[in-house]
Amino acid sequence: MHIHPLITDSATLANLCARLANADFITVDTEFMRESTYWPELCLIQIADVNEAAAIDPLAPGLDMKPLLDLLVENEDVLKVVHAGGQDIEIVYNLTGKTPHPLFDTQVAAMALGQGEQIGYSNLVDSWLGIAVDKGARFTDWSRRPLDARQIEYAIGDVTHLATIFPMMLERLRKTGRGAWLDQEMERLADPSNYANEPDLAWKRVRVSGRKPDMLGRLKALARWRELEAQAKDLPRGRIVKDETLGDLAGNPPRKQSDLAKVRGLSATWAGNDIGGRLMAALESAEPLSAEELPARDDRKPGLGKEGSLVADLLKLLLKIRARDIDVASKLLARSDELEALAAGARTGLPMLEGWRYDQFGRDAVDLVEGRLAFAVKNGRLKMTRAEEVA
Repeated sequence: MHIHPLITDSATLANLCARLANADFITVDTEFMRESTYWPELCLIQIADVNEAAAIDPLAPGLDMKPLLDLLVENEDVLKVVHAGGQDIEIVYNLTGKTPHPLFDTQVAAMALGQGEQIGYSNLVDSWLGIAVDKGARFTDWSRRPLDARQIEYAIGDVTHLATIFPMMLERLRKTGRGAWLDQEMERLADPSNYANEPDLAWKRVRVSGRKPDMLGRLKALARWRELEAQAKDLPRGRIVKDETLGDLAGNPPRKQSDLAKVRGLSATWAGNDIGGRLMAALESAEPLSAEELPARDDRKPGLGKEGSLVADLLKLLLKIRARDIDVASKLLARSDELEALAAGARTGLPMLEGWRYDQFGRDAVDLVEGRLAFAVKNGRLKMTRAEEVA
């Protein structure tokens, strides 16, 4: 594979993208910094196909990134391959308002091949290629220039190894018949709604106790205010106000701006400055949360009860057994909230009751709940057994 020098000019980048536009797939990775900012600062983009690889410097003066971004989000003929690519996808979304598509994430694919739920990149490379990845440059400051040769070599390795692994992984998925298992997961990863930082939904990320509509309404207004402040100032949310302080303000709202001086976690200057005024305006505009927006109760789903909780625990045991037997990550088969919903009586609207998930697990899960499946120990190993066989 030909490795290009660091690309810093528009003509070289455009020529590279023109060639890669004819590839069946490309592998993509990014290096970024976001410790002190709201928006991740893109510092490097690595890209490869089976023939060539390059690192691109988005901080290079005058570099026209349009050919690269068009390749990622407009070209539907080229498959984009990433590993644990959520943050890479988010960066592309922030730049374009779109996500790379079609998309393939090798970390998700590894779940279908029995390599765990969140296998790291270095472990993936070691397991498939027997190569130990140099981790020395992992925590480098990618925004500093110039980048040295070791940094660039480390960064490009993330896409060159992936370009070798992906065809091998695809072949194993074909042989096992599990490729179709991943279609829904890959489309979900590429859904742009996953990467939109909607201020009106920011409250859902803040953990608070209690479900009073007026308190949650204040939390929603405060979280929206904080999100807008963080975006405008390009600062992490926690640098504006920490979550616990936001929860305290929602639960015990100050009556007037001067009271902000008494709130733990806020600067006393907020009692009289503009940002404190905007916080108070957010509180004053807050309305109780509607019944439709209220989160579900946290007591193991409405109507589950003690007996239902025991059934949910049996379903989780069944999930572990089936995941072990077919060598797949249990998270790919079903999630805990689905099991609890099934135990509470749900029989529709659950992914585990559709398609391949139903064939591999959902059918047995329903049979267990409805008394047609039991557990048995055979030769010291826990197995699923039809109830009539036990009888």
